[in-house]
Amino acid sequence: MSKKIMLQGTASNVGKSIITTGLCRIFKQDGHKVAPFKSQNMALNSFITKEGLEMGRAQVSQAEACGIDPIADMNPILLKPSGNNKSQIIVRGKVVGDMASIDYHEYKLELVNVLDDIFKEFEEKYDVIVMEGAGSAAEINLMERDISNMGMAKIADAPVILIGDIDRGGVFASLAGTMLLLNEEDKKRVKGVIINKFRGKKELLDSGVKMLEDIIKVPVLGVIPYTDIKIEDEDSVTTRFKKQVDKGDIHIEVVRTPHMSNFTDFNIFETQGDVSLRYVDYGESFGDPDIVIIPGTKSTIDDLMFLRERGLENQIKELHKKGKLIIGICGGYQMLGKALKDPYHVENDLDLIEGIGLLDVETTFELEKTTTQVKAVMEENLHGYLENLSNKEVEGYEIHMGVTSKNKNSNNLVSVTKKLGEEVSYSVGSVNKECNVFGTYLHGIFDDIDFTRTLLNNIRGIKNLERIDSKVNSFAEFKSKEYDKLADFLREHLDIDKIYKIME
Repeated sequence: MSKKIMLQGTASNVGKSIITTGLCRIFKQDGHKVAPFKSQNMALNSFITKEGLEMGRAQVSQAEACGIDPIADMNPILLKPSGNNKSQIIVRGKVVGDMASIDYHEYKLELVNVLDDIFKEFEEKYDVIVMEGAGSAAEINLMERDISNMGMAKIADAPVILIGDIDRGGVFASLAGTMLLLNEEDKKRVKGVIINKFRGKKELLDSGVKMLEDIIKVPVLGVIPYTDIKIEDEDSVTTRFKKQVDKGDIHIEVVRTPHMSNFTDFNIFETQGDVSLRYVDYGESFGDPDIVIIPGTKSTIDDLMFLRERGLENQIKELHKKGKLIIGICGGYQMLGKALKDPYHVENDLDLIEGIGLLDVETTFELEKTTTQVKAVMEENLHGYLENLSNKEVEGYEIHMGVTSKNKNSNNLVSVTKKLGEEVSYSVGSVNKECNVFGTYLHGIFDDIDFTRTLLNNIRGIKNLERIDSKVNSFAEFKSKEYDKLADFLREHLDIDKIYKIME
């Protein structure tokens, strides 16, 4: 049987995902065959596996830290909020339908055996399984049918480490209070606690740590200082949107819509020293960006209406008139077109809604969701912002409910050549004739350093700035180094030997 450990938290955003990722890397460095596991994830940031199955991005990062390919069973249940207290339910990578929260609460009973079967398979396949809970470990109104925290720990018969966030204040009360609300069986599973995001001198905390241990009767396994290692975080609790950055040579602004998904598409820009990245948050306006990006979304029509009602659509049109580069990814691509048709009312009661109109394309929403990894090639005769990108091979993944068709004033941008390993030929993007507006269904296209650096250098050339090379050779290599940094950091601040003993 494999060793296992489960990281649970006193609340969301206490650092479960990051610490889980770091422990995955540590155990991998120590020679173990390791896998992450999160029974239920609620996120709009998702990923498509080689098999065409959908899963949460956090477990993708954790799989990368383990040095293995991500598979959907690492995140067997993914909930994608779609508004009105409803979520799209994805089980083992496939959509099973949309449910209101009260209906899903009933449906969870059917998933217990699914989780049990998957976990047994993992125990046979891996030496170490690093599990992650969701939200708070002590949601007393949900405990009866919990499959995210102690309910999953019980299925797996796993010891638990509880994490508290001192940065938000009240960490001793939150850790002690969480233990107080657990029943006796679940309390016994908690073998240690971690205090995360500490700022200041640890000596000032020592007396509090000792008192906490006396109260909860389990050891504090470490106090982890606040750090800024560049690891992907959960979309619902990320602090990326609030970061203030000095304006770089190239300034990019991403509009933050209510149902924005897959903002991880833009993490690559944080590796480029001449780029500043800002998310235009609720109630804010665009500044003077070189690039405007409309990201993917779970609800294209709702988010288009959001842009329209708040004047952001007109601001995008004005920036386009000034010659700025306008980019739409997935749902953002759909919004840039002339029209969005919804004959089956997949997204809205309206049959037709006018788009932003910067691309001469139309999108029709369909009942089936497209989920696939692809390899593709950029078209010929690209110029301007897209100079030197003609015929370039790129890759990524598609997650969308619509099909987009081009009209006479829009050119093809990129064509898929291989889908799930089979040779195909179809378009996943369009560009206007001036090459200053483009859209694509291809998530992950910016992860190609050569593609992104060429695009950025084209902008530098337009601004009469010297072209520069990326200090990062590949995004995968960059992330791997960050996982190693995280592992070294956690080894310094956690009692890893004690964690090994807990897993025994």
